[in-house]
Amino acid sequence: MNESNLRSQPVLEVKGLWKEYSAGEETVEVLRGIDLNITRGEICCIFGPSGSGKSTLLNQLAGLEKPTRGEVCIGGVPISRLDETELTNFRQRRMGFVFQSYNLLPNLTATENVALPLMFRGVPKAQRERTARELLERVGLGHRLNHFPSQMSGGQQQRVGIARAFIARPDLIFADEPTGNLDSKATLEVMNMICTFARDFHQTVILVSHDPEMASYAHRVVTLLDGQVVHDRRPRRNISPFSEYSRPITLPHISGHQEEFGMWRTQA
Repeated sequence: MNESNLRSQPVLEVKGLWKEYSAGEETVEVLRGIDLNITRGEICCIFGPSGSGKSTLLNQLAGLEKPTRGEVCIGGVPISRLDETELTNFRQRRMGFVFQSYNLLPNLTATENVALPLMFRGVPKAQRERTARELLERVGLGHRLNHFPSQMSGGQQQRVGIARAFIARPDLIFADEPTGNLDSKATLEVMNMICTFARDFHQTVILVSHDPEMASYAHRVVTLLDGQVVHDRRPRRNISPFSEYSRPITLPHISGHQEEFGMWRTQA
């Protein structure tokens, strides 16, 4: 399969997805018949106001909740049919997460936090920490390698979170309001990093936000309202990733091989 066909293949497929909750004697329909395909290398923003169902949809896509009806497939695997052990292993191999509240382990240094996904892959300690240091240097935190989260600003903590999400090169990165706690300068830096890494490593990013400014970073914006997709568009993107984040980096042996990823020369 050539590169063009590879990029056209859906990495995530949502088929007739419904999610209902019981509220006393009533049934609340939070998601109503969602159908969605997202291709490899795409940055897709799930956009909508509070209460639109976007957080519930994110939970479904990441396998954090089971659907009432319908199916979510990642790389052809119907994740809603996996048990909890299978789901945990699947997430460790195929998913990365960037959280609004950073979710760093407070008793680990920046290097140790970033290296965690490689530990779950069985990468030796020296190798995973070397790769973590390289990635932290790439996001401008070479001077914070041994700092704990409490010793870093919000923007610095989110850079650590981004490095952690991308280090094992998962198929999918889920970013839930990743700039919600940041000022405008840190927001610009964080979103440029996410877009640049997604481009460099050809990874798919699912960005969830209620902020129209965040939607401008996406190749595609899927708007939810009352649990349904009401709009699916591909806006003109104004993002031009910072060159300082686009340096090649060698990732460790995972699945028996080693790969070097340089920047794509074409602008997004």
